[in-house]
Amino acid sequence: MAATAALSATALQETLQRLTEVGRGEHPVVTCYLKLEPRDRSRNKYQIKVKNRAKGVLEGLGSLGFRDGDHEAVERDLDRIQTFLRDPGNLPSAQGLAIFASERQGLFETVPLPLVYRSRLIVDRAPLIRELASIEDEFGRILAAVVDGKGARLFEVTAHGIEELPGVHSEHTRGKFHGDPGAGYGGWGEHNFNNRIREERHRHYDQVARELFAVDRRRPAHAIVLAGVGKEAAAVEPFLHPYLAERLIGVAKLNPRAVTPAMVQETVLEQRQIWERAQERLLVQELHEKAGTGWAVNGAAGTLKALSRGQVRVLLVQADAMLPGFRCSDTGRLTLAARDCRLEGDPVPVLDVVDDAIEEALRQSVEVNVVYDEEANESIDGMAALFRFK
Repeated sequence: MAATAALSATALQETLQRLTEVGRGEHPVVTCYLKLEPRDRSRNKYQIKVKNRAKGVLEGLGSLGFRDGDHEAVERDLDRIQTFLRDPGNLPSAQGLAIFASERQGLFETVPLPLVYRSRLIVDRAPLIRELASIEDEFGRILAAVVDGKGARLFEVTAHGIEELPGVHSEHTRGKFHGDPGAGYGGWGEHNFNNRIREERHRHYDQVARELFAVDRRRPAHAIVLAGVGKEAAAVEPFLHPYLAERLIGVAKLNPRAVTPAMVQETVLEQRQIWERAQERLLVQELHEKAGTGWAVNGAAGTLKALSRGQVRVLLVQADAMLPGFRCSDTGRLTLAARDCRLEGDPVPVLDVVDDAIEEALRQSVEVNVVYDEEANESIDGMAALFRFK
């Protein structure tokens, strides 16, 4: 199945149902989540990332307890995934992609996504679908207003695509001031004309803000993006209701007369990424402030321990962190050392506990943040966590 744009809500639910029915069996399933942002596509970096992770999977496959015949099947599954990705026509226009493959179970499913936490390649006995299932809530619903002096086009952007909503058109005074013979040079005629134009613009911005508020009241949005030509977009911001103003994540430049839904969607994704980098810096700052107080921990070992206790409110992951480890067979707890599973069952090797920690966090409905901001990323020792309780 070739991937193009993000799936509709109905198609996504049907895909989740099919993958759930695969269940947990004896045969291995390869799950691949792949970031396809512009920097990942540059010089085919995403292919290099998958190739390197596939090599690591093959090297560690013998420790995962699969049958000998399954090893060759996994190798062919990895080849199928890489062959699929080498054809540019198979890449989605979206910024993420999920692939689920199992030769033994007759499975090869691709799902375009608006975002993924980070590129992951995992072999397990079932498809790992928690990230896929959470994508709608994670992405949310973003309202975008593209404004000029005469009107505004409104859009709704979700994990499933973009829809244009009814827009706003305001009445306004046409033309330029041509002088008033009775007013004298520098008289009040031009002054009154300019005041009327200014008031009309303010009424227009207020009307746009009111319409955004009305749309939000019908179905609350997770975020707001304003766009326009010149200073039009920023001029709407002071008129936003406080409930909307606190959800404003970006202001961009777009011409409502020339813009297409695809252009709006791309701009919204760009603004969302900029906002995410800013949020990462704030979370890392909070981490530094709370480390040592019992309300946060920086480091993979402490984070895994807190995750097993259900303490974690926010999981912070260094973007490129990869750590081998173990899962205790009786309790399911993740750990870096086999000896830590004492009295909790046999230590089962895990190729990358960071990827499994993300999966466990999603199971617990923990907020997951993979940190890509360079300065903030350097401050994290593999993984870190903010706590919900001590």
